[in-house]
Amino acid sequence: MLKTLTRLSLAGAALAAMMGATLAQEVTLRVHQFLPAQATIPDKVLKPWAEKVEAESDGRIKVEFYPSMQLGGSPPELFDQARDGVADVIWTVLGYTPGRFPKSETFELPFIMTDAVSTSKAFQAFVEKNAMDEFEDVHLLAVHTHGPGLFHTKETINKLEDLNSMKIRGGSRIINQLLEKLGSTPVGMPVPAVPESLSKGVIDGATIPWEVTLPLRIAELVKNHTGFSGDNGMYTQTFAIVMNKDSYENLPDDLKAIIDDNSGMKLAEMAGKAMQASDKVGEAKARDAGNTVVTLDEAETARFKDASQAVIAEWVAQGEGRQQLLDDAEALIDQYTGEGAAGAGAATATPAAAEPDTAAEPEKK
Repeated sequence: MLKTLTRLSLAGAALAAMMGATLAQEVTLRVHQFLPAQATIPDKVLKPWAEKVEAESDGRIKVEFYPSMQLGGSPPELFDQARDGVADVIWTVLGYTPGRFPKSETFELPFIMTDAVSTSKAFQAFVEKNAMDEFEDVHLLAVHTHGPGLFHTKETINKLEDLNSMKIRGGSRIINQLLEKLGSTPVGMPVPAVPESLSKGVIDGATIPWEVTLPLRIAELVKNHTGFSGDNGMYTQTFAIVMNKDSYENLPDDLKAIIDDNSGMKLAEMAGKAMQASDKVGEAKARDAGNTVVTLDEAETARFKDASQAVIAEWVAQGEGRQQLLDDAEALIDQYTGEGAAGAGAATATPAAAEPDTAAEPEKK
């Protein structure tokens, strides 16, 4: 009897030790992305996200950062790196892999986005409703968008025709199609290549939001910035923060719960707010540098919108169900914008308090 009790006691102790080891399991997540560590999403979203999950897990989740493609590869390869386990978590631009995310691409269509917060929340809701199949090879943490995209150019854009002789960088298939319809020569490239391409004259300008002008020092490379009147930005790009499936599935349930609690709409909104705040900083820096900042008036903005409608029509015509996707996207953007997730006037390229510009007379400060 004594030997039996001893064996049972030892077995119980071993079981308890195994359970304790499981509960105390530690994991290190490698986060890989394409911009410098000081860029908005790496610094203002991924870093605080990591700090939060580390704290809530009592240090059992640890996060290592690899900015600027330090784990190798190129920005278009990031999604596959998460799928294949090269990295545990990645942040990427969905448009860098044309045709791979056709449903998510809906949000890149011209002049449907409003501001970074509202459109990011709308995009998260849209993907959860319509496009989770596009992320079936990974564990989706969140999607989001940037703020209103605008032109940053060597020469001033005051009217549609000014684009005719310009080579303009676009960040996705849809944006390049838009640039072509507007009369420019589109040059597709990931955003890290923009500064060198501007310096070497490969391009005459780029379409990016104010936010990304900061880490790329765009306001030092070009002196002209052109946005639009009204509530809608010219375009946005779609982003995803995703996790390797095995990295997620192998977590204990309590650590999965921590990841889950810091994912989805909460993370999408956090990204949108960070983008929106940095847009203001980026614009202010360009103005402080004495650059020319133009907000095209309503009449000229309407000309750009009219020229861009062919992009939407051609996209809708490519497949059954695309009109419904567009309707859903616009309804969700209207819903979240209407809820006041962002401040009044945030969708415009210039803050509401700024002195109004005209299409023909750019403001220079």
